[in-house]
Amino acid sequence: MQRILDPAQIESFAQRTIPRIRLPDSASLFARRAERLRKLGKNHAVGDYLRLMAAVSDAQQAALDTLPLLPSPSGQVADQVEQRMAQARTHAMPPLQASGWPRDSRWRTILNELCDAVAALPDSPDAVRAACARVRERQTAQLEEQADLLLAAGTHGVDAEAAPFIMAALQVYWVHLVASLNMDAARDLAIEHHSAATVDVSGVCPVCGTLPVVSVVRADKQYQGYRYLHCALCATEWHLVRVKCSHCLSTEGIAYQSIEGGSEAVRAESCEHCHTYRKILYQEKDMDVEPVADDLGSLALDLLMAEEGYHRGSGNPLLWQASEG
Repeated sequence: MQRILDPAQIESFAQRTIPRIRLPDSASLFARRAERLRKLGKNHAVGDYLRLMAAVSDAQQAALDTLPLLPSPSGQVADQVEQRMAQARTHAMPPLQASGWPRDSRWRTILNELCDAVAALPDSPDAVRAACARVRERQTAQLEEQADLLLAAGTHGVDAEAAPFIMAALQVYWVHLVASLNMDAARDLAIEHHSAATVDVSGVCPVCGTLPVVSVVRADKQYQGYRYLHCALCATEWHLVRVKCSHCLSTEGIAYQSIEGGSEAVRAESCEHCHTYRKILYQEKDMDVEPVADDLGSLALDLLMAEEGYHRGSGNPLLWQASEG
């Protein structure tokens, strides 16, 4: 006799069998992004910017490759870290919550390295060199304030020209943090958070609490056919069932839009319930898709969605707009 499972049993079974968390591959993350950005930048309307961000990604990988594993925190920082990890265990919170995390000066060193690398490019635009110089001249308190604004997804008061470089440094810092700490424990905490998450927090990264940039339907063997949201900060990916709004979690009124004649691997998943969209990438259509790069490379789709009256669920970490007013 064939056993028929009810919907609750099916969902429970899926939660046990689907690999829910994908931690970033720090050995190749930014190098792959740089390669993809250069490929997308060929004959592209914003090719100069994509190539600039490819150079930033190269510098990110170089910075990450030379960073030693973080030493165990000590003193007041150690107390703060332990307190935050204890809160994560108690309240099923992301273990490396970006907002309020006790950052050390290492991220500012990374930022200076990125700015130096970009400013040294022979074809670096004057505006880019000026933005890098402005970053180098800022006081520590000003840089920390900008970092806090970016990690909180703020717009008012953000230096939009410098923001991609600051965010790029924070990406390296958080990916390194993920690689350096005891990620067996962090993975367990992330999975616990992910499985216990309520509607108001399930749309954020279970490792660092940051919003996703896009989602990816993967075709690699272990994850084939599963959809994952990709964190804009630490590059962790977490599972979300398909045909479900990644912003409000509605399963009704979901539609998919694309640019006629554009890549079949990139679509916008829109929701009529909250009138929000995020892009969704399909590896089966192009195995080389990269979340941050392909989002930048498909800005025409953002224009289309804006014309249709939809707004993005969250932005791209390497592209910021100045606040109005």
